[in-house]
Amino acid sequence: MHLMIHGIVFDCDGTLADTMPLHWQAWRVVSERHGIHFTEERFYSLGGVPSRDILKMLAQEQGRSFDHIAVAHEKEEAYLPLMAEVEPIHAVVESVPLLEVTVIPVGAGQAAAARNAAAEGARGEILAFLDDDDVWRPDHLAALVAAFRDPEVGFAWRDSEVIREVVRDDGTRESRESRVLARDWDDRLMRSDDYLPPSAWAVRRSVFEALGGFDTTFRYSEDWDFVLRAAAVTRVQRVPGVTVEVRLRDVGNTSADLTPERLACLQRLAERHGFATPPPKTFWEVACTVGAA
Repeated sequence: MHLMIHGIVFDCDGTLADTMPLHWQAWRVVSERHGIHFTEERFYSLGGVPSRDILKMLAQEQGRSFDHIAVAHEKEEAYLPLMAEVEPIHAVVESVPLLEVTVIPVGAGQAAAARNAAAEGARGEILAFLDDDDVWRPDHLAALVAAFRDPEVGFAWRDSEVIREVVRDDGTRESRESRVLARDWDDRLMRSDDYLPPSAWAVRRSVFEALGGFDTTFRYSEDWDFVLRAAAVTRVQRVPGVTVEVRLRDVGNTSADLTPERLACLQRLAERHGFATPPPKTFWEVACTVGAA
């Protein structure tokens, strides 16, 4: 079987889609409404950090007391009407003449719904997802897609380097330390630690659609749930070789959330798949615990 790459599903907010100026407009509205000091320069230096985390950080820095989750929702509500104005970043798109870019405005506010919407808009037989802070190294897709030449394979992944980084005030990134995740499928281990980040894997469209995509009732662990459901219905295949960088920061790292909602998601995950509720871990902790086989 000969497979062609027809499409890639990116989190392209601010990378291929020119959304940052529109996000800044929304930030100005909520900042003025609540008397929060937040400069445009600081906004751009925090690109990719969730609004709720930015607001929590600003509240602590400025000695303010407000519901950062509620204000984050206000910011998203201010942004949604502006989405009709989103255009591609032409300098990026035009630099790669063969790259076809389709901007799909979502404004879902959660990863599961955003990925489902992007998958629906894609046309390819194989779906691959790239989160906005992560990096695919050269030849990642070519080797990954080759695994699907076996018609029995419905899900495949490559190895990852998990990198802890800091973002300086000028927007530059500095890598502090890293760990490699390079493991074959281990059903027992996957019931305690999800070591397959979404940027590392791809799934056959027929499998994705048969499973109904990501479960949008999971704000957290939606990818873990999807991988376990996929492994239950299709052959999964590791393609050895580190071709993915998963970049983590202390701020904006959802795996560091210890909210009641995350704990509830872990409990539902365990109940659905028949194992004991795992303790919450950051993805960095997973990388240090699981590592390479």
